Amino acid sequence: MMLTYKTIDNSMVTDYEINKSRFITHVKRTATEEEAIEFIESLKKKYWDATHNCSAYIIGSQGEKQKADDNGEPSGTAGKPILDVLQKQKLSDITVVVTRYFGGTKLGSGGLIRAYGHSVSVALNNAVIVERTPFKKIHLTFSYPLVGSIENYLHKNNIRILDKDFSNNICFTILVCAQNYDTIHNQITELSSANCLFSNSEDIYFDVPIHK
Repeated sequence: MMLTYKTIDNSMVTDYEINKSRFITHVKRTATEEEAIEFIESLKKKYWDATHNCSAYIIGSQGEKQKADDNGEPSGTAGKPILDVLQKQKLSDITVVVTRYFGGTKLGSGGLIRAYGHSVSVALNNAVIVERTPFKKIHLTFSYPLVGSIENYLHKNNIRILDKDFSNNICFTILVCAQNYDTIHNQITELSSANCLFSNSEDIYFDVPIHK
């Protein structure tokens, strides 16, 4: 079953400094655990000279796979705060790596927890958050006399038209929110006096931006 969940639309890099320690935060959308691990390893290589490359990721529509890594920081002071921010914002399919260059002043356990958590929050505040929403991709086939009423109905109900094919009959390819499918099917059937054919229904995810 496809479930709605939140993730990010874009990769993000931010830079934060406290007590001369520099925290560089990379955030990336990752669809699989393999992608997450590859991303983490690539940044460890890029910032090979950093004091720490701490990370966390959540993968899956229900957050089935989660992992946090302190990468040498005191236990629970880096990976967990990063993961906590992701969990609090209910994000998934996301990987975060916070690279720290030590500035000479120890922050203490509480300071580290705040610094890593704040670094991730700053990055996410600059990211585009989207809701991965289940949709049905449907082909509507109907005759020319129905084009005006059906097109007007689709626009009025904010139903996305992906493609229009004008041949012997008209075929619109549309996206319908899965939970609204039955209602829309019944309304178009009534509108067209059952002269509109629904076919090739395919379940897909579509990203809907969340306005902050």
